[in-house]
Amino acid sequence: MITGAHVILYSKDAAADREFLRDVMALGHIDAGDGWLIFRLPPTELAVHPTGGAPRQEFYLMCDDLDETVRQLTEKGAEVDGEATTASWGTRVSIRLPSGSLLPLYQPRHPVAHG
Repeated sequence: MITGAHVILYSKDAAADREFLRDVMALGHIDAGDGWLIFRLPPTELAVHPTGGAPRQEFYLMCDDLDETVRQLTEKGAEVDGEATTASWGTRVSIRLPSGSLLPLYQPRHPVAHG
């Protein structure tokens, strides 16, 4: 029934963010036409969390070794926003995209549903 998920990041500088995802994050991609890149994501999970406020969505990239992933990304020019924070569910940082948007990245401490 469900064959995949399509995630959209809205950006003030889509061209620069696409270049960053292609060149720095090294995400595989296809060109859907006229340079409109659609990126392949690694296996994905979906969780539903309770909220007392308005419903919202969040998007995180996951990795097995946060320190090593951050090291590799910063060697390629990525900027990390602030220090890593640790919670019961994992350790997280945010990578700053060229547009200024933040892309959260975390190493889970919980069992993962993918793979």
